[in-house]
Amino acid sequence: MTKLALNILFFVMIASLSRAQEVLPLYNGQIPGAKATPKTYVENTEVRPNGTLSITKVSVPTLTIFEAPEAISTGTAVIICPGGGYGALAFSHEGIDVAKRLNAIGVTAFVLKYRLPSDEIMVDKTFACLQDAQQAIYLVRKNAKRYHIKSNKLGVLGFSAGGHFASTLLTHYGDVKIDNPEKINLKPDFGVLVYPVISFQESVHAGTKRNLLGDQPSDSLSTYFSANKNVDRQTPPVYFVHAKDDQVVPVANSELMHQALLAANVPSNLLYYEKGGHGFGLTNKTSDVDWFKLMAGWLKTQKFKVSGSF
Repeated sequence: MTKLALNILFFVMIASLSRAQEVLPLYNGQIPGAKATPKTYVENTEVRPNGTLSITKVSVPTLTIFEAPEAISTGTAVIICPGGGYGALAFSHEGIDVAKRLNAIGVTAFVLKYRLPSDEIMVDKTFACLQDAQQAIYLVRKNAKRYHIKSNKLGVLGFSAGGHFASTLLTHYGDVKIDNPEKINLKPDFGVLVYPVISFQESVHAGTKRNLLGDQPSDSLSTYFSANKNVDRQTPPVYFVHAKDDQVVPVANSELMHQALLAANVPSNLLYYEKGGHGFGLTNKTSDVDWFKLMAGWLKTQKFKVSGSF
């Protein structure tokens, strides 16, 4: 595809999105932990050669809202966290596309454009992502009636580093890093983690760890940000998807947290693909198994409503 064609595709996608969905700033006023942004630090959105959207240098986080059609809306909702190694956001195939498929089963979706850790724009980049995760669930629950959702039917879905982002919220929802005067519950009701980064101690994806914690993080920080080390009986149920041949984020990441959840008597399901590698989004082209359909069925077993036959 030529550069001109890519640019045209980009503008068509952005125009279509802006007409149909509300984009909500994550924070009103000062963003916590932010410092003056250099003029050279400018958010950039581009279409990659494979036709997917990639966003870099995010300093102003937002939620893009995809309300489920009224006729099939179930009240269930999901906050979607795209991946990208904490260096970019795979915003279409791990964000917008997933939101549309959730809408088709009556689930309202919120695609989170979270800040990407950077010493250039943050006083302490380590906890900025946890702040954004907590703020997202705070805003969605606070506005549950507005978006016709049930505040006790709200999950989080993350891919790759977005899976790490989501797993940190799943295990550290009680370590409050934001203003929460209403004391709104920041705990997700369920999680879906697709080829997630989980551990910063075993089977580590070095780039994700370095982008969040720097070159030489302490052992205590590495433990804090290894979700499998922080599971307890209060951790929400989680559905995992991972390919055994993933050479980017080893399948051991999902296995470590899955095993920790089962040991704590928390419902957990791990769907294996034999092949598929990393970053396949909704569709693993090596298999006829549709993980999204199976995940929707699992949601029903966990008493979260979905519509149709998926």
